Amino acid sequence: MRRRFFIEQFSGQRAVMQGEAAHHLGRVLRAQPGQLYELSDGASVWLGRIEIVTRDSVDFSLVEEIPAYHPAVQTTLLLSVVKFDSFEWALEKATELGVHRIVPLAAARSEKALLAAVAKRAERWKKLLLEASQQSRRVQLPVLDSLVKPEAAFATYNKGLRVFLSEASDAKSLREILRNQEAKSAVLAIGPEGGWTDAELAVARATQYQDASLGKLILRTETAVVASLAVLNFALAE
Repeated sequence: MRRRFFIEQFSGQRAVMQGEAAHHLGRVLRAQPGQLYELSDGASVWLGRIEIVTRDSVDFSLVEEIPAYHPAVQTTLLLSVVKFDSFEWALEKATELGVHRIVPLAAARSEKALLAAVAKRAERWKKLLLEASQQSRRVQLPVLDSLVKPEAAFATYNKGLRVFLSEASDAKSLREILRNQEAKSAVLAIGPEGGWTDAELAVARATQYQDASLGKLILRTETAVVASLAVLNFALAE
């Protein structure tokens, strides 16, 4: 299977890769003229043949367009910040599962030290999303928003299907909520290890988010991300 890389844009029947990606392809993978790779500009995918490899760039000629898969549902993930190893694992898996946008949440019960360090991690996270997108052969990179409080996120992302994972005893199962749904966009909110506060729950419900349960067992945040996105994709797939 050919590797996929992202580039800024296609220009006629040519494409140029520059920067860190070009260095990795040319110096680490030792790419040579004549080799074929898949290239995406975020909208379409082409098979590219390497023509020239220099120190800082790789020039391609475009051979043929490749059918591009676009997810049936555009999903926004509102993800509360947790310990970074778990959070980064969740970012990677959410990318592999096709999420469109990821919004880190400064939930009331998120650790304050972690929240203070989020800005310094932004570039690392974007690189992680890039690598996961290439590995999973996505057409488009997920959008990574800046850190916001849950109340602001609930008010901003208030269209389409909206659910948040809840431990409430009367919460409907996510499977039941998704039954017979035909939504083209969805927002999924996942809280921190300590759960949502009453104030956060009140705002979510006031903005028409539905309580959703993944079952009787208590899942870690990163586990909940994978489980809920997989269920959502299955239920809403065309």
